[in-house]
Amino acid sequence: MPRVLVLGAGKIGSLIACLLSLRGSYEVHLGDITPSAPKHVVEELGLEHVTPCLLDVRHPTAVSTYLSTHPVDAILSCLPYFCNPTVAGLALTHGVHYFDLTEDIEVTNQVKVLSAGAAQAFMPQCGLAPGFISIVTHDVMTHFDALDTVKMRVGALPVHPSNALKYSLTWSTDGLINEYGNICYGIEDGEKVPLQPLEGYETIELDGLLYEAFNTSGGLGTLADSYAGKVRTMNYKTLRYPGHCEKIHLLMKDLKLNEDRETLKRVLEHAIPQTLQDVVLVYASVTGTKDGGLFEENYVKKVYPQCIKGKLWSAIQVTTASSACCVLDLVLNQPAQYHGFVTQESISLQSFLHNDFGACFR
Repeated sequence: MPRVLVLGAGKIGSLIACLLSLRGSYEVHLGDITPSAPKHVVEELGLEHVTPCLLDVRHPTAVSTYLSTHPVDAILSCLPYFCNPTVAGLALTHGVHYFDLTEDIEVTNQVKVLSAGAAQAFMPQCGLAPGFISIVTHDVMTHFDALDTVKMRVGALPVHPSNALKYSLTWSTDGLINEYGNICYGIEDGEKVPLQPLEGYETIELDGLLYEAFNTSGGLGTLADSYAGKVRTMNYKTLRYPGHCEKIHLLMKDLKLNEDRETLKRVLEHAIPQTLQDVVLVYASVTGTKDGGLFEENYVKKVYPQCIKGKLWSAIQVTTASSACCVLDLVLNQPAQYHGFVTQESISLQSFLHNDFGACFR
């Protein structure tokens, strides 16, 4: 039975522990900086083969001691992005596979450098975007003889928007601010280029509803590196209801709160409610040539909240946790096939969708 240490018993980590427990073939250690959080998850959901534990990566020696006495096959970090270099270092030291959910480009680069020549797999960006969007977009791209334009669009939105931002906090506020405030990357004229966040505004209609889309950081994952020189244009943008981008631009740029992110975080968490009534939209569009003609192929998927183990989980929790569990399961089932830095696009979409954890994307 594979053993996995899940770090972080929050919105995503708790569902990951639940999904792995329900599979019945994993032994899970659920660690958090407070002993009450993982214990509550285990007791509330009645999870089997899940051991709650007190672990704080700000004290890596203590975590290392725990790993020495409780050996695992993999670590999956559901912690804030800035914790992940420490976690990756622990994985390297103890010779275990490493996974995380980070959207942060610099953290991913640190993991890539650290994992050079490693015998085990280091796979960051295992969520929805980056994560599944890279897997599905890469698959669509393989259907073409030559590539021209690749568009990746993902949004996690309230089904019933009721505030001025037309948004609800469905996941990490730190991660949200990171995406809105950090440099983005894309491909233009075949070359990887930096792009400004909150720029590149456009509108898009899906199933009769109008959305806006704009540049955000991290969602492209490693595809810009993998496809530089192979596609003319590639970019990733976040989907929101019309009007959201203008107001975020006011907060972050006009009021300069991108320079004071702690204040921005307090403002957002004080004013914007959370919700479990959300919808995740995944859209990928590829234009290129095949059989001598110019074609376009699209992937469109909507995912809604689900009841799992008697509890309602939001769509962003379901999609992010399912993606992470799926790639972890695929790697641990063929561990000799994966080593060093592993990109999301190296995972086959067919293998992903045939895996039990990929059910919500079928």
